[in-house]
Amino acid sequence: MYAPTSTNSPRSGPTSGDDDALTDFDGAGEILRAWGSGLRPDPDLTVSEWADRHRMLSGRASAEPGRYRTVRTPYMREIMDRLSPGDPTQRIVFMKAAQVGATEAGNNWIGFAIHQAPGPMLAVQPTVELAKRNSRQRIDPLIDESPELRERVKPARSRDAGNTMLSKEFAGGILIMTGANSAVGLRSTPARYIFLDEVDAYPASADEEGDPVTLAEARSLTFAHRRKVLLVSTPTIRGLSRIEREYEASDQRRFFVPCPHCGAMQWLKFDRLRWQKGRPETAKYHCEGCETPIAEHHKTAMLEGGEWRATATAADPTTVGYHLSALYSPIGWLSWERIVRAWDAAQGSDEAIKAFRNTILGETWVETGEAPDWQRLYDRRERWTSGTVPAGGLFLTAGADVQKDRIEVDIWAWGRGLESWLVDHVVIEGGPERHDAWSELTALLDRSWPHERGAHLRIARLAIDTGYEAPAVYSWSRAQGFAQVSPVKGVEGFNRSSPVSGPTFVDATEGGKRLRRGARLWTVAVSTFKAETYRFLRLARPTEEETADGAAFPPGSVHLPHWVENEWLKQFVAEQLVTVRTKRGFARLEWQKLRERNEALDCRVYARAAAWIAGADRWPDEKWRDLEDQLGAAPTDTDPAGQINRPGQAPQGKRRSDWLGRRGGWF
Repeated sequence: MYAPTSTNSPRSGPTSGDDDALTDFDGAGEILRAWGSGLRPDPDLTVSEWADRHRMLSGRASAEPGRYRTVRTPYMREIMDRLSPGDPTQRIVFMKAAQVGATEAGNNWIGFAIHQAPGPMLAVQPTVELAKRNSRQRIDPLIDESPELRERVKPARSRDAGNTMLSKEFAGGILIMTGANSAVGLRSTPARYIFLDEVDAYPASADEEGDPVTLAEARSLTFAHRRKVLLVSTPTIRGLSRIEREYEASDQRRFFVPCPHCGAMQWLKFDRLRWQKGRPETAKYHCEGCETPIAEHHKTAMLEGGEWRATATAADPTTVGYHLSALYSPIGWLSWERIVRAWDAAQGSDEAIKAFRNTILGETWVETGEAPDWQRLYDRRERWTSGTVPAGGLFLTAGADVQKDRIEVDIWAWGRGLESWLVDHVVIEGGPERHDAWSELTALLDRSWPHERGAHLRIARLAIDTGYEAPAVYSWSRAQGFAQVSPVKGVEGFNRSSPVSGPTFVDATEGGKRLRRGARLWTVAVSTFKAETYRFLRLARPTEEETADGAAFPPGSVHLPHWVENEWLKQFVAEQLVTVRTKRGFARLEWQKLRERNEALDCRVYARAAAWIAGADRWPDEKWRDLEDQLGAAPTDTDPAGQINRPGQAPQGKRRSDWLGRRGGWF
């Protein structure tokens, strides 16, 4: 360092010589520039501005890696900016189609909070497992690809708990990630920022402690007007959809875009997308103002000229709501042609149309649960040899309903497309306290039913309700083996993606001794299978003449035998789905009994759950073809999984000792 050239006293004040002395050494310029930069306040950025300046998309998590550009999805700009601290909005609701950029916008908010406005943040996925996956696939790349975030989040070290799979600490705040199924995670810490992703996939209750959304939002109440809550989801079923309920309570904003021909502002509706039949490539959008067809290449300019407009008055002025369909998807993502192809492919399948409405239109599906007329079902009964499995049935399942004084069992045969036939109805007198009743139920598992092609089928899987005397059910099920018997517990609600969950381990009793985790319990979303059954009962059926000409029944058709009685038919359609209003005025769906007894419907639901557990909903065509081929060989016996065994011959790939005398299936 150079010595000062001035001899002035320190008290006399700085001189030009002093200035030279202060800067006359190596690196002085860099120090002064850094010092001056530190004196300048951070730029007052919005979330979208921060994303355009600092966000980098990783090839691990994005189909378009590189710098994030809000101009690619202009409709996300206002939504992101509502999350900025300078905006007075506290709750942002986004009901959307799949793959429109919502999750990345939420991640931009996370990055912004870490860099610009640190504070405690809670990010909630439907399950803890999904939260872990999101952390690996989205949050870690978000941090790794942005230097401004990488230097603020503590590095992951074996002895440093600041950066874990579900927790990221940074100066002034922490990001906690959890699942909506974990009550502990939802009430772990106060949070100024809350990101609730895919709320319609959340369970009805978190560990039986209450609504996950309510539990999570309670974490932010102490932050008053400074809190920010983002709720995002693809909707599901009307009356049950959380995101639709929140959107309808908001100001219901739609993204209005200009017509490139007449300039009329409008929000895009599917019924104005038109095409020549059989030619999806001709799809064009027809303007509401001038009716001129709009080619998709205009979409980029339309999105750039678009704006969000409220279409209702919000119940809470601090909440804003947005709705967006995939019709707005940018060029290169989901085209109008692909949307049309998806619509055409969905025709004839309620499930496919529901998925289209949810994931492409971002709209709820209206579930119909009107009970069919039992007399119409009586007139539609079919005649086949009593106690015989018709030709289309490929395997058997059973549903057992335990009552105080009896056990009712229905045995159903299942074929391709979940076409089904009622094969037998058994009533075992005496309730669960009668030992012989369990012995008779055990004997039913060993019984076989002749198939029209000559084979004999046994029950592949029996699902038994645990609603009455669950300990006795667990004990019996454990004794039979869980390969063939599945204790089930029905819960309200729809879950089409996974209507049966589990198994979870529960305690059982054997010989008077309590066995911890001794039984396996499956949870069944009964509303899903009830609605499916009623939908299948409403399917159009070919006439006798059409059947004689070779016409097939549609997938899902329910066949009822001539011997079934009026009482059973009345029980089969004993409930209907109704819309009820909660105390807060929200609509929800609820199954209500039309008559007291409904065992036939319950047994059908349990037998259907057994088919799902067996894997019938997920079997490839090869599996169905294999079952058909084996039945066509007309051997004399079958194993309980529905696979046919020739006398003295083990099924292919199994040793004789593996199957001979074994009652359990291989599902």
